[in-house]
This record gives sequence, C-alpha cells and structure tokens, in this order.
Amino acid sequence: MTLLFDQGPSMTPEEFRLLRDLVNSFCGISFDRDAKFVVERRLRERLHALGLDSYTAYYERLRFHPDGETELERAVDLLTTNETYFFREAYQLEAFRKELLPELAARNAHKKRLTLWSAGCSTGEEVYTLAMILAASHRFDGWEVRVFGSDISRRVLHHARRAVYREGSFRAMPPEHERFFLDTPDGRLVRPEIRAMCHFGHLNLLDHDRSAIVGSVDAIFCRNVLIYFDDESRGQVVRTFFDRLTPGGYLMLGHSESLLRASTDFELVHLEGDMVYRRPRLDDEPRAWPDRGEEAGP
Repeated sequence: MTLLFDQGPSMTPEEFRLLRDLVNSFCGISFDRDAKFVVERRLRERLHALGLDSYTAYYERLRFHPDGETELERAVDLLTTNETYFFREAYQLEAFRKELLPELAARNAHKKRLTLWSAGCSTGEEVYTLAMILAASHRFDGWEVRVFGSDISRRVLHHARRAVYREGSFRAMPPEHERFFLDTPDGRLVRPEIRAMCHFGHLNLLDHDRSAIVGSVDAIFCRNVLIYFDDESRGQVVRTFFDRLTPGGYLMLGHSESLLRASTDFELVHLEGDMVYRRPRLDDEPRAWPDRGEEAGP
C-alpha cells in the first residue's frame, strides 16, 4: 500500500522572486534561480507551522504582520548554513597566532586591551577557538580581553552561549587544547575562564549603525560568510568592518574569499601561511569612504 503525504503548496517563480528579494534586502544573502527548490523546501515547515496555504501568504506575513521581522529572522535561519567546528582553517589560525598576535600585543601594550570580533559566529566554536588561542599564548595575561561573536540567528547564539558541544565540533581540535573543556552529561562544556572572555550579540551585518555595539576591534574574523552576499551587500559589510577596525587592525576572510570588487581601502598583507587584509595605519590611511551610492574611486 502506498501512502500519499501532503507536501504542501509549490512555490511559483514569482513567489520565489519576491521572497528572494525580501531576504536579500534584509540581510544581504543572495540566491540564484537554481536555489528555488531549496528555498521552497526549507520554508515549507513555516507555512505548515503558521497554517498558511501559499508562499504568497507567507510573503505577505513577512511584509505586513506585526511580527514580520521576527518571522523573517526565522526564515533566514532556515535558509542559511551554520556548519562550523573548533579550529576550522587551522593554517590561518596558526598564522594569526604566530605573526599577528605578537604585533597586536606590542601595539596594545600601553593600554593592555585587546578585542576580536567573529562576524557570523554561528554556534560559537570560532569565538571560543580564538579565546583559547589567546589564553594559551599567555601574552595577554592580566589584560582586558574580549572576543565578541555576532550572528543574525538567535537560535545559534543560544547554542553559543550554552557553550556545550558534541563530538562533531571537535574534528580538528588540537590535543593540547582539550584542557579548556569539562565533560558533562550533555556534552563538553567550555571552561569558565574561556567563557568569561567571550560575549555574544544578535547582529545583522547590514545594520551599519547597530554594529557600534561591537566597539573598536583589533581583528575581525568573517570566514565563509561574504560568499553568500551579493556585491552591493558585501561592499556595505566590508565598509562596516573598516569602520570598526582600529588603524592597523586585521580582517581575516575564508580561503575562497577576497575583497575584489568590495573595497580598495584595505591593504593586502602577505604572511608566511596566509594572506589577510589590514586597515592602514594612521600615517598612511587612505581617503574617507565615499557616500553610499557613490562609486569608490580607484
């Protein structure tokens, strides 16, 4: 006997366009036409949960209902990938540890303060990874150290604040950093001294004004996030990064990402094991950013 299940409504090309453009204007994520099936499948559960019979009805709820923005955040959460783990892209972290941390320690020695930002931190593994690297270095003992993680998904931030992780998050964990965890019945818990260095906040990277909650930072990690943005949104986010970085501060992107077509105001720095971007120091800082909508000069 064959059982037939109601799969719910199909998404028309026009409904896909409306939802795609709405998500893009909200958070910068871009979907090409081939993503229609994925968007339809991932959003179908929200139609069922809300008792809606079409994607047009869902679009109208996102646009006009009092809780539309909250629901839009839920939709974005369903549409984005949050795969991460501790010490991801270890070659870059090693270059950061060996070549950039000594410079940042010397530059900030007079104020004994260091701030890092993990933009698009997902479930928090990158934030805690950076804190473990700082703790293990002992360069910043007695300093005011803050590692800030932001994400547009409140669900993953809740996970990050719990700081409890299963084995899948430890696939690249160096043995010498196992000491920063405690075993619990629910999983492995990040030790209190590491959690005390870490702070999390909800942030849409397109919200330039709200990014002020991060404050001034010495280095930004935004790895494998900008690849999901269209060119215009990517440029807006990179501008925010530039504004938040202290002069001489560093921006680390994923191995397949670059600032090509996004900014001419960062300088490319070649390290032994990686290439990173730096906001120029005050003595060689470039012209101010152009106004929004104005083309940046060469």
